[in-house]
Amino acid sequence: MSLYLTPIFQDEAKEFVKRHHRHNKPPQGSIFQVAVAKEGKIVGVAMVGRPVARNLQDGFTCEVTRLVTDGTKNACSKLYRACWRVAKNLGYKKLVTYILDTEKGTSLYASGFKKIGYAGGGTWSSFKRPRIDKHSLQTKIRFEIEI
Repeated sequence: MSLYLTPIFQDEAKEFVKRHHRHNKPPQGSIFQVAVAKEGKIVGVAMVGRPVARNLQDGFTCEVTRLVTDGTKNACSKLYRACWRVAKNLGYKKLVTYILDTEKGTSLYASGFKKIGYAGGGTWSSFKRPRIDKHSLQTKIRFEIEI
C-alpha cells in the first residue's frame, strides 16, 4: 500500500514529534499540521507555523517548524509538497524551513525547495544577558519555495 496524506490534530502531531524527533521538542503551536500514513499507521508529521525569524514575519511567509518521520521512504518529500500546497491555498507566498548543516536536504530538493544559505547556530546567551540554551547550537541551512 502506498503513502497517503491524512489530517491530524495539533496535540497528536506534537506527541508524534515528541516521540520521534532526534533533536527538537514540539513547537509551541502551528498554523496547520499534516500527517502521512501507510497501511493505517501514521509514519510522519509536519507542523507549519509563523516564521521564527522576525524579518520573515511579513504575513505571507510561513515555516515548516517540525517535520519528522519514522524513516519511511518518500514520507518527507510527500509532507513537504503537502505543506506547500496547503500554504499556497491559504494565501501564503513563501514557505521556509531549516535543516542541520549535517543533513543533505534530498527531500527538500525533490520537493522543489531551493537552498538559500546558512543560518543560525551558536548560543543566544551573552555576558549581559545570560540564557539557558534550549535549542540546537549547530549551524542550519535555510531552504525556501515561493510563488
